[in-house]
Amino acid sequence: MDEIFPRLTAADLRARIAADRTGEETREYGDHLLNPDFVQLMERREARAAAVLVPVVDRAEGASVILTTRSSGLRKHSGQIAFPGGSIDPEDASPEAAALREAEEEIALDPAHVEPIGRLPRYMTGTGFRITPVVAVVRPGFELAPNPAEVEDVFEVPLGFLMREENHRRESREWQGALRHYYVMPFGERFIWGVTAGIIRTLYERFYA
Repeated sequence: MDEIFPRLTAADLRARIAADRTGEETREYGDHLLNPDFVQLMERREARAAAVLVPVVDRAEGASVILTTRSSGLRKHSGQIAFPGGSIDPEDASPEAAALREAEEEIALDPAHVEPIGRLPRYMTGTGFRITPVVAVVRPGFELAPNPAEVEDVFEVPLGFLMREENHRRESREWQGALRHYYVMPFGERFIWGVTAGIIRTLYERFYA
């Protein structure tokens, strides 16, 4: 990448989260902020609870965020860039437990290397999911092995790139007969968009704006 962006550290993110006194439930984030007609989904009783891990790797050259490319064989959202995560199962003790379990299942990220440090506000999706993003610091030295049934690729993006507003772009397209708006964050040949970009935007607005 030729683009210049700030070098951000995991220690700085940890300090920002520790200093936050607003509480995780002060504002609902989600697709409805750019698409007000989605707001009714927040009241859907059948909406499913989910959790994703926002894994921030504590690298000396600057923190980076682990992202995945979903397998092209998946029925939904195939080929899209995502955080490790999924539905919260009844046996999961917390959103943190669910996010860690999913990350281990999807990319073999050893929980021993992962320290959850906070939650972002729940993110409401246009498909009716209530997602709890769990922010975690990941200690280097881990080895990843993508589960081919779920993940096609795993990679890292500098936190400094993701937390620079100039790299957040709004786009729109027609979906189910209506115009839908969303964020995109192109990174080289990678195209981060949709819910993943929305959660990254939430992290930016909460701690870096």
